Amino acid sequence: MLKTLSHVFYSELLVLIRRSQEWLYPLGFFIIMMSLLPLVFSPDPLFLKKYVPGYIWLAALLASLLAIETIFYADLEDGYLEQLILSPLPLPCIISIKLLAQWLITQLPLILLTPLIGFLFHLSFLTIAVLSLTLLIGTPILTLLGSLGVALTLGLRQSGVLLGLLFLPLVTPVIIFGVTSVQQIQAGFSIAAPLCFLIGLLFLAITFLPLSIAATLRISMDD
Repeated sequence: MLKTLSHVFYSELLVLIRRSQEWLYPLGFFIIMMSLLPLVFSPDPLFLKKYVPGYIWLAALLASLLAIETIFYADLEDGYLEQLILSPLPLPCIISIKLLAQWLITQLPLILLTPLIGFLFHLSFLTIAVLSLTLLIGTPILTLLGSLGVALTLGLRQSGVLLGLLFLPLVTPVIIFGVTSVQQIQAGFSIAAPLCFLIGLLFLAITFLPLSIAATLRISMDD
């Protein structure tokens, strides 16, 4: 079973790398949003230190939505999704492997860019470290929640608006705890409470959302 799952993971990585638009578009969108910040608001270093962390979280949220929007559509058109459902392997495990590959290709590059962006916008080393940590914890939740939204709207025409309406309210706690952690460290306070809440949300998402996504996909394919 582990050998088969590792093969699925390797296959998903290859497919995502070959579909360059899957990871280039979110990455390009993230870079463009960050480069526009001093032009749209203010180049003042004090302003940037205060608002850049929240803006980075917002850019990561929108990039995640852009990356996850079509995650199951290519598999549906190719008939690959039906094969996954009919596979003897547990569908939640396959979904978890698929989403792990998706996160590594589309979200991890954004996190790796965060220290460079932080130094460019005059953030302290401690602020950059906490910001990168919260993104490392929070972006898997964004990927899981976005995948659930895609599964719920699978097969619908013009599902982008509906996906946004489903996705954005669900990720609000993630954004709140992520940004609050950075604000707390900037103010010199402990980040234990918001960080623990964020970790708790991650464990809940990893535990229950693959099961929910798998059940939703089965229902969508039965219809």
